[in-house]
Amino acid sequence: MPYKEREIEKKYYSIGEVAQMFKVAPSLIRYWEGEFDIIHPKKDKKGNRRYVKDDIEKIRYIYHLVKEKGYTLQGAQDVIKSGKEQGFDKVAAVQKLQQIKDFLINIREEFNAKSNT
Repeated sequence: MPYKEREIEKKYYSIGEVAQMFKVAPSLIRYWEGEFDIIHPKKDKKGNRRYVKDDIEKIRYIYHLVKEKGYTLQGAQDVIKSGKEQGFDKVAAVQKLQQIKDFLINIREEFNAKSNT
């Protein structure tokens, strides 16, 4: 089995990188930061926001509620405040399952390509 290098994961992400992950404008991320008190990015000396994995998972949860499930901002705030934090786990599980699915599809395609040659 060939050696496979591990991907280097960043510790901090800029607002532009986070916005690109979700295909939204950076201004929306800044707006959500003001609306939802669960998002607390670190700021460097220049005042640039630096997001960690935990912040990104929280943004992913908000994105899931607002953009995918269709909640209003007030409705999403109510869900978060009501203690339904299980949503974090569900969103993370769906994300992990999607990664596994993509990985398995990739293996199948490689296997089919090798067996056809």
